Amino acid sequence: MIKEKSMFWADQFAAQVVNREETLRRGINVFRVESGLGASGIPHIGSFGDVLRQYAVKLALEDLGIKSELIAYSDDRDGLRKVPSGFDSSLEKYIGSPVTEIPDPFRCHGSYGEHMSSILIDAMERTGVEYTFKSATEVYRSGVLDDAIEKLLLNYKKIGIIIKEMVGQEKFLDVYPYYPVCEKCGRIYTTRVTDVFSKERKVAYACDQEFKGKNQATGNAVIVQGCGHKGEASFAKADGKLAWKVEFAARWASLKISFEAAGKDIRDSVNINDRVCREILDFDPPLHLFYELFLETGGKKISKSVGNVFTAQDWLRYGSKKSISLLMFKRATGTRELSPQDIPKYMNEVDDLDRIFFDEKKLTNEKETTQLKRLYQFVNFMNTPTKPSFRINYDTLVNLTKVLPIKNEERLKVVSDILEQTGHAKEGYENELKERLEYAANWLAVMKDEIKAVPIEAGEDEKAGMLEFARSLKAGMPADEIQALAFDIVKRNGLDAARFFKMLYVSILGIERGPKIGNLASILGIERVAEAITRYASNF
Repeated sequence: MIKEKSMFWADQFAAQVVNREETLRRGINVFRVESGLGASGIPHIGSFGDVLRQYAVKLALEDLGIKSELIAYSDDRDGLRKVPSGFDSSLEKYIGSPVTEIPDPFRCHGSYGEHMSSILIDAMERTGVEYTFKSATEVYRSGVLDDAIEKLLLNYKKIGIIIKEMVGQEKFLDVYPYYPVCEKCGRIYTTRVTDVFSKERKVAYACDQEFKGKNQATGNAVIVQGCGHKGEASFAKADGKLAWKVEFAARWASLKISFEAAGKDIRDSVNINDRVCREILDFDPPLHLFYELFLETGGKKISKSVGNVFTAQDWLRYGSKKSISLLMFKRATGTRELSPQDIPKYMNEVDDLDRIFFDEKKLTNEKETTQLKRLYQFVNFMNTPTKPSFRINYDTLVNLTKVLPIKNEERLKVVSDILEQTGHAKEGYENELKERLEYAANWLAVMKDEIKAVPIEAGEDEKAGMLEFARSLKAGMPADEIQALAFDIVKRNGLDAARFFKMLYVSILGIERGPKIGNLASILGIERVAEAITRYASNF
């Protein structure tokens, strides 16, 4: 038995998985964790969170010396239930059809389902997640699920009783948990199985059911009627799919899954699948972690069926892969509101973890220190740096980006010079600085209206001195004249020079020191500097 090596949540689950498998003695050599990838709408950042939760447990298992594999399982055999908001209404005619049999509206992938899966795959690739991809459509076609499907069809009465006992639904008492694809109309949710031919691995079906979908692009409900066709479908050739209340169980048993996290919103379905897996398929279901969903700021649930969603790609435009990993790994459960406004906080927190890991920042609580150092290892996917990483406050870069009138390589050089002069950066981190500057510039472009100046404590004489300095700046003033102007205002008003210059730097750069104020004004542009000082002083 393995003892939990730390209080970190992923280590705890990894230890539980190993101990459970040792008790079950079922001979699994590679412990698989699974994440379902929704393919019916745009995968939002919560969808990526599901992937990373599983990945954390994979990393923890490997840290114990256990072979592990993350299965990224795309549910691309599902039928389209809704036209996502922001999508063309022409998709409405495909409601009820498997998403891998719907043309890609963006015309860059083989199907609608493949396109949606590719978005989450791209996020995994960009962050360095190691995974094995499985398409539900291909898994069905490969025959991997055939034995499980046969057992489930032959035991549909027992399954109906399980579902009724657990959630009170009587629908499945007389309904097979399998949806054939109608060979005439191509829909999957308007069919019902009428008979099973086990030896031939076929089912007879009738396309005579009603399915209620929705066009979120228009807000209209869509009622789809079966076409009335009767025929046969081979479950060995992926001519259909299992109902959700048993599909998890089939793939857990067929793929030998040891761990899978799930949102609390589908807990009932997971619990039903657990019983079906154990009682019908003779396979103990995987260990589970149940988590709450991410919310948009304001408390609205983030939904992949809505076109304008916050995706992992959005986050990675404004923040590093370490920052998005921190978002997901920091804690496994608990509801969190989320928006791009949170990204600077997580970027700065990664830097803080770096300081703690390399003992540059000391905490009084030893357990907290151990916990945060372990979190830092997971944030780095166990490829922990051997020396401190480049760090710079995100807000500082936003301020520098805001006041600099230049872009790209020239801006990088100016910012690099300023940060080196002020002790905020050193040689050898040019690539990291360039990357972070790009994050800050992207963030500023969409969040500029959300930035609020934070007033510093200053007396009326200091405020007046700053405003006088800003008003006195004239286009074309030499750097030495600007420097002399600042000292003259300090002397005439009896101000503390150190405090006055600190306030000027904070108002312009967001940091408390910088190059000579005359040189800084010349670099950034006199008019821009005057505007920054005036705006900041006016918030006192």
